[in-house]
Amino acid sequence: MLLTCQAGFEPLLLRELAAAGAASVESGPGWVRTDETVHRESLAFPHLELRAPVELQGDSVNALAQKVADYFLASLQGERVEAAWPNVWLGPAEIVGLGRRIAAVQAACGELLRKRLSRVAKLAVADRPRGAGPARGLFVYFTDFGRAFVTRDAWGHGQRRMADDDLAPSRSYLKVEEAYLVLGREPAEGETVCDLGAAPGGWSYSAAKRGAQVVAVDNGPLKGGALNHPRIAHRLEDAFRFTVGPDGRFDWLFCDLVEEPHHVLQHIVAPWLAQDWCRRFVVNLKFGRVDPVALLRELSAPDSPLARHAPGFRVVHLYHDREEFTVVGERARKFIGARFPG
Repeated sequence: MLLTCQAGFEPLLLRELAAAGAASVESGPGWVRTDETVHRESLAFPHLELRAPVELQGDSVNALAQKVADYFLASLQGERVEAAWPNVWLGPAEIVGLGRRIAAVQAACGELLRKRLSRVAKLAVADRPRGAGPARGLFVYFTDFGRAFVTRDAWGHGQRRMADDDLAPSRSYLKVEEAYLVLGREPAEGETVCDLGAAPGGWSYSAAKRGAQVVAVDNGPLKGGALNHPRIAHRLEDAFRFTVGPDGRFDWLFCDLVEEPHHVLQHIVAPWLAQDWCRRFVVNLKFGRVDPVALLRELSAPDSPLARHAPGFRVVHLYHDREEFTVVGERARKFIGARFPG
């Protein structure tokens, strides 16, 4: 596998792989290669997984383009392509000039494919599929100017750069927008959201603009599109002291607090899940002052509140995250007879 991640976080991805029993073969800015298979849902740092990639080398744009085209055409034997397919070309932005090289090889390869298989070439989409899951198409990753890895099969972990909104009051808005893709769903009209530590209101605004009713809990002020929004009720309270009534329940819990992660886990995540106060959650945990790999082990331990109450939860390092994890999931249903309460 070749795994991509945020540049600068390769050492943590290497440690994460080692903890999972996988040794790396080599790494570079924003990528790690391993010959071993790892359960993908257990990994937080990878963004894109290229499965069984083939290494190609060439001294020129045309040589590389020809090799990629030959690989793709050979792989199509016996396969009928009827739908749009992802045509994704990537490489480290940290290597100056590599982006121009990749674009040139991609253009030359595209021309070769149009000459040989015009119908198939017209179905190419130059973008990664949105959301998490498998994808089949053409995925090319350059590690330098004359070397690339190519595969037909990839697995996206859901991370991607998101479009900003001029009314969003903070950059953190981008994180929750990206988290929806990882989880595979987003707040809907009529749903309820509790946003703990809401100020200045980026996450609250994100939910409210989709039609959700939001309770934004923070002693700080809301700004931008969140200020005086008709679907946002601002509670001037401490997020750690906010509680839900005995019959209350929110569809969503949002939490993005600049706090020690264990404090957030113990005093917010654990009681909210144990008391069944939310059905889904997006929680950001800052790992700048703790060992992030050790924190990942704690989150996945059988006795953690996430493992006990939200099986299938995911911990990811988003494109828009820095020294933090974003945790998404759904509260396991509690049945009373054959009915889910509320």
